[in-house]
Amino acid sequence: MKTLKRDYFINFSFILPALIIFSLFYIYPFINIFFLSFTGNELSGGTKFVGWENFRQIFTEDKEWWNSVWHAGYITFWALTFQNFLALVLALCVDRAVKTGRIYRVLFFILPILSEIIIGLFWRTLLSPIKGVAAPLNISPVHRLVNMLGLGPFLGTFFSNPLNNPKTALTAVALVHCWKGFGWGFVILLAGLQTIPEELYEAARIDGAGLFQRFFKITLPLLMPVIVLVIILTILGTMQVFALIMALTRGGPAGYTEVPVIRIFNHLTQYKIGYASAEGLVLGLILIIVSFTFMQLSRRVKQT
Repeated sequence: MKTLKRDYFINFSFILPALIIFSLFYIYPFINIFFLSFTGNELSGGTKFVGWENFRQIFTEDKEWWNSVWHAGYITFWALTFQNFLALVLALCVDRAVKTGRIYRVLFFILPILSEIIIGLFWRTLLSPIKGVAAPLNISPVHRLVNMLGLGPFLGTFFSNPLNNPKTALTAVALVHCWKGFGWGFVILLAGLQTIPEELYEAARIDGAGLFQRFFKITLPLLMPVIVLVIILTILGTMQVFALIMALTRGGPAGYTEVPVIRIFNHLTQYKIGYASAEGLVLGLILIIVSFTFMQLSRRVKQT
């Protein structure tokens, strides 16, 4: 009995440091935010208990909050479709490239590990008109490249000044986000593809299955758990995008690229701690519901 207790204590001591760190930096902040969400700011600088008032205001009055949620959802839509489709296509191509596969892995994985601030400032420079240059040469470098390729009549309106145009700013942010983030999905999908036994493809070829039949009958079903994982990670990451948009537009123009995390940040800088905490909990609840929904859908797909 004493030996079992000693072994239990020794085993627990190995996870104790991680448990302490997790409690200090995750559990305690969450509990603190939960209680702060039921408080409001007084003119004296303190806080007072306001009950469900912050949540009531978010759900019934704060249209700008739900606009920011829609903006994040729009960026997420682009990430789920264009970004992940690009990642899947590249993963399928690299999976067959035996000699150059490692080069492509490193090349495509450079973008995700770069700082979002660096990427944002880089693309802000490329998409913004050149200052100090007389018209018509004061267009952005990307706009100039589009004109050189002969695509000006088709894409010139979009690339003329996309970050300062309310009609194009959000789409421009979404495209930059996809350009930076597809590497994560690429690496995960490529790892999933390499777990599929080659014998299955060889047997399918012997049976006369074509390229599309092998993809839809072998690759896609076996890759579905990995695809669901990429979808969930994409939603969780994109709905919380912050640094990239701050570097690109700071939520402008006129709030057209403001997302929930930027709105929470702005309220924190205005010392609206209770309201910002309530917004954070609402955003977390939205992410949990969406993630749980996709998990349930994926289980139903597996059962069919």
